[in-house]
Amino acid sequence: MFMVCALKRHGERSRVKRVQVTFTGEQWSLIERFRGVMGNDDAEIVRNIVLAWLSEKSVVTSIAKMALKDGEDSEKPPPTPEGEMA
Repeated sequence: MFMVCALKRHGERSRVKRVQVTFTGEQWSLIERFRGVMGNDDAEIVRNIVLAWLSEKSVVTSIAKMALKDGEDSEKPPPTPEGEMA
């Protein structure tokens, strides 16, 4: 089975990332079991499986925490060299 997934990027309605994915017959029959549970069309099911896996592995949480930390750091004024007054 060969398919193309279209992944929407947050904040950009018109931009999508298309990914070609190839599955064996056995893999596809396993994925088909999620129809109606994780989506209705092929791309939606595969996208949701990938996102669920990323979430389970804490990848999504780690990236969100890093983004929050980077945002907090950017709100602080840059450090001044020693001996100089701010």
